[in-house]
Amino acid sequence: MEKQKRYFNEILNGESVKKNVSYYKSVDWNRLEDAIDKQTWEKLTSQFWLDTRIPVSNDRSDWRQLSEEERDVVNKAFVGLTMLDTLQSEEGANVMREDVRTQHEEAVLNNILFMESVHAKSYSTIFISLNESKKIDEIFEWGDTNERLQYKAKVINDIYQNGTGLQKKVASVFLESFLFYSGFFTPLWYLGNNKLENVAEIIKLIIRDESVHGTYLGYKFQLGFNELSEDEQYEIVVWMYDLLEKLMVNEDKYTEEVYDKVGWTKEVKTFVRYNANKALQNLGFPAYYDEGTAENVNPIVMNGLSTDTSNHDFFSQVGSGYLMGEAEAMDDDDYDF
Repeated sequence: MEKQKRYFNEILNGESVKKNVSYYKSVDWNRLEDAIDKQTWEKLTSQFWLDTRIPVSNDRSDWRQLSEEERDVVNKAFVGLTMLDTLQSEEGANVMREDVRTQHEEAVLNNILFMESVHAKSYSTIFISLNESKKIDEIFEWGDTNERLQYKAKVINDIYQNGTGLQKKVASVFLESFLFYSGFFTPLWYLGNNKLENVAEIIKLIIRDESVHGTYLGYKFQLGFNELSEDEQYEIVVWMYDLLEKLMVNEDKYTEEVYDKVGWTKEVKTFVRYNANKALQNLGFPAYYDEGTAENVNPIVMNGLSTDTSNHDFFSQVGSGYLMGEAEAMDDDDYDF
């Protein structure tokens, strides 16, 4: 809605909403300014997927066996992820276009933009496969009014709208490589306990995409950062760590709100710090949180990051887990818990 308002205000004020271009230059993928653009494009297109090909409804038997508290945790974790992916699909990749270094980079951003929309839609597939409509409305109402979720979205979007090109990249990498992971903990934990395997399959595919997005934008950040003067570098580093600490304070409170009822809070906080260190690594900086090491993360959850489908690195391919399956038919009785 905000984008539409800005668009119509620009028209009413006589401002142009189009780029002033005197000529158009055809993109030539045979002449690359940066080989990483092509490598990333090929990586992203090779692992293309859609949520509709994964039989999430087959997890309903596992879902029925979860306690009310556990189902609440799953739903809240996923609606939080939905909000962040919605922000990325509506603003994140869009605002990055203003600072592209190559035409090929813009093409990669177009791919990222589309897949963020696929991610956001995927959570709705999970919701409708496991919950009745009334419950889904309650879940989204909780997410849309939750103070901690709104804080995350507003802080990141403010940078997207008002920050420099490098600040926008930092915000995006923090979102994709760090803030998502308090939500990702839940399905990875259940996967390690042989539950909700199809739900986890979607999450593993999303994690694999986000790993590439974070690595790519972190690389682009480093290119711009290395061109700054020493004073300019110092300024953005101070700003970056201040942002990290503010986001972490909020993330801790959000984690407590979602996970205290099932006793996972401490483990989730460790997992979040592990991924905050990963985000810094993507940006070219050392680890910041001593406790955020792979050895300190719940091994069941770490194993979920290391499956064939979702290797947590830049070079994994479409996993063997991405197979079309036969979905279980859903009856009205399925909604009676």
